[in-house]
Amino acid sequence: MKPNIIHQLKKYAPYLLKAQEDNLNEADTLQIIIKVFENVLDYDVLSEISHEMEIKSKRVDLTIKIDAKTRFLVEVKRAGTKLRNRHVEQGEKYAAEGNIQWILLTNGVEWKLFHLTFDEGIDYEIVFSADLATDPIEKVADLLGLLHRHAIKTGAHEEFWKQRAALNATSIGKALFSEDVLLFVRREIKRNEGTLIAVEDLVEAIYSLFTEEAKVQIGPIKIHSKKSAKRSSMKNKDTHTATLDSEQAKSASLAVGDAQSKEKGGSQP
Repeated sequence: MKPNIIHQLKKYAPYLLKAQEDNLNEADTLQIIIKVFENVLDYDVLSEISHEMEIKSKRVDLTIKIDAKTRFLVEVKRAGTKLRNRHVEQGEKYAAEGNIQWILLTNGVEWKLFHLTFDEGIDYEIVFSADLATDPIEKVADLLGLLHRHAIKTGAHEEFWKQRAALNATSIGKALFSEDVLLFVRREIKRNEGTLIAVEDLVEAIYSLFTEEAKVQIGPIKIHSKKSAKRSSMKNKDTHTATLDSEQAKSASLAVGDAQSKEKGGSQP
């Protein structure tokens, strides 16, 4: 559970917005950010907020600790700087060396929290983005509440991330392009419309509903099938008794691959 910080945030919001208007330098912006962590997010400035900490010869703007354990890093940009996701790349090198999975990028007005994984190289995904200049103060307070000391200590930010990851395009795409779901949808269309459509046509139709950004996240379409013990025991019987013919699944994947190629080719002049 995250605390409600809207009252405290409202006190600091005017100072943060004024800093952006005046294009305050990075050092002065950092001082205001430290005050926000102390008075809005409830961290102890002496023991839990480390300024310009060195991790294996590399320096980060702030490290946030609870019970002597680093919970996340903070990369601060001057107040007038427009934040770009690429700005997190400097911080991610520090995070990788310290095996820290969370980085906050902020200029005082924009706040972006990133989750990092180190399985194959360094990958990062945005957890949330909040902007005091454009978003309702209630929304900003709700999201920044995930950074409150109590929320971090109890893992509220991790639960938020797990739910968000479960609902992203990659996860939903994997579920939709599974054998069971495709067969169910195919049956429902036949029941409602009286037409039995080819699986490859169904795959293409579903894929076309996604935005371009979602298509990039999903990547090449693969039909996810479940190999049951029952199917293994029937492997010597007629293949038409299988739930979904493997050639049909392969055809569906190839059809979508062709659609993706045509789509890329059509976008070129």
